[in-house]
Amino acid sequence: MSIRLIPYNTKIDFVGLRFITFAICLVVIVASLFSFGTKGLNYGIDFCGGYIFEIRMPDAPNIPELRTKIEQLNLGEVSLQDFGKDNTLLIRLERHDEQGKEDSQVQAETLEKIKNVLGAGVDYRKVETIGPKVGGELIKNALHAIGFALLAMLVYIAIRFEWQFAACAIMALVHDCVAILGLFSLFPLEFNENAVIAILITAGYSINDTIVIFDRIRENIRKFKKMNLGELINKSLNETLSRTLLTASTTLLALLALYFWGGKVISTFTLPILIGILIGSFSSICLAAPLLLYLRLKRGEEISEQSAANSSF
Repeated sequence: MSIRLIPYNTKIDFVGLRFITFAICLVVIVASLFSFGTKGLNYGIDFCGGYIFEIRMPDAPNIPELRTKIEQLNLGEVSLQDFGKDNTLLIRLERHDEQGKEDSQVQAETLEKIKNVLGAGVDYRKVETIGPKVGGELIKNALHAIGFALLAMLVYIAIRFEWQFAACAIMALVHDCVAILGLFSLFPLEFNENAVIAILITAGYSINDTIVIFDRIRENIRKFKKMNLGELINKSLNETLSRTLLTASTTLLALLALYFWGGKVISTFTLPILIGILIGSFSSICLAAPLLLYLRLKRGEEISEQSAANSSF
């Protein structure tokens, strides 16, 4: 017996509501672009540069307690993680400039403050500075990663379906990525390598939902050759709605557990993915599928004629 959150004979008029949902998507995109253009992104250590300290402590440290002590120094963003053995840590601090002081002097003063917090008996194995040039290259590489991922999805959908499906899917994916960037800009959350991962996870989740819906639409196009396209899209969306909501709800439950009980670092990483799952599910249902109305899809007769023509060669 399969679990259904929504009755099979549900008849929600998604196509009839398309102008409302399109308006919501437009507002989200405009607000995100405006915030991005005026406020920019709150770049983390990975992108704006900073200091990296690899240390080995006499005993296994209490990382949450140590993070709190370092944050009290007001040195900017702090990142701590295990590195190899239990008593080896990687500490990353945000790069900050002080008027009248050279970078080497600022780094020395920062290291001295860290030493005072960590105490004696600590082996400082590596001290490095990440400059803004390296951060700029990372930003460029991150944008390339997102762009190539979207391009690969476009090619895959164009091959598996028709170009109309690919165009609608990419428009929905662009909406999702812009919305996530807007989220990082509006609040503002720290934009680092984890943020890029969150964007790619959102895109992957969204395209998975979209492909399931597109599969049902293509199947129904072949079954109901005379049905109005708007009715056919509504039928397909309602038939896959239970699956979409069930997948989203189970994923959200796992993410909510990580957000509330996973600690500060995991919670920060989980929040944009949580919102991204909601955005991706919304765009698959309310944006990608209704957009097919405005592109000339091949109906049953056209598909049969094309198959017959291909078989004659």
